[in-house]
Parts: sequence; C-alpha cells; structure tokens
Amino acid sequence: MSTETTIGLTEKHTEIQRIAQDLYAKGPDWITFYREIFGLHGIVRHTFPTRDLLNDFEQSDAYREIQHMLTHLREKGPFDIDPQEEPTRVITVRIPKSLHEALKVEAHDHRTSMNKLCISKLLQFIDTQLVPEE
Repeated sequence: MSTETTIGLTEKHTEIQRIAQDLYAKGPDWITFYREIFGLHGIVRHTFPTRDLLNDFEQSDAYREIQHMLTHLREKGPFDIDPQEEPTRVITVRIPKSLHEALKVEAHDHRTSMNKLCISKLLQFIDTQLVPEE
C-alpha cells in the first residue's frame, strides 16, 4: 500500500471515529449506535465497501475505540426501542455439546447471560483466515 493510500485511509479512520464519538455523545441505545456505525447501511460499510478495506479498518485504533463505545452502551442495560424500527431476529446455530458447555461456563465466569456473551462475540472482528470456506 502506498504512503498516499495509507494517509487517505488514516484520515477515513479518524473521520469515522469522530462521527462515532459525536453519536456516542448523544447517548443512543447500543442498537441505534451499531446500526448507524457498523450496520449494513452504516458509515463503516459505506466508507469501506470491500472486504480488504473493512479488514484494514477492523485492525485500527479507531475501530477498537468504537468497539469500546459500543460495549459501554450495551452495559447501560435493557434497550427500549420500537420493534417496528428495529425488530429482533432469532438465529439457530448448531454447535457441539462441548462448545455449548464452554460458552455456558464462559458466560458464568463473565457474570453475563449466554445471549449477551454470544452477541459480544458476534460483534468482534474475526480474521478471515479463521473462517472456513463452504
């Protein structure tokens, strides 16, 4: 990557971080924050439309700070959002018993629910090399 490209990406990272800080200062619920920043039509996906650019952003200090903001908003407790604005969805994931047991213990160790633990894990960056192809 050229120096000019790196500077351009750094500026984009900084701009997204500023936008996230401005939104965070308004005290939104975590779902609204996630949707506006990381959602399918959020600023991050709009700014970094390719997997490579998104991967680069997900390894930046700006991304880490935004993740901390999101975590803090999630700590505020239950959300009260209009289900028509943001309906919830249920997914079913088939996992081996040993993985389920490990998640159950991890949730207990973190003094949280299995649902909150799994959402936390789903919100994190994952190296694409660790995702098996179909």
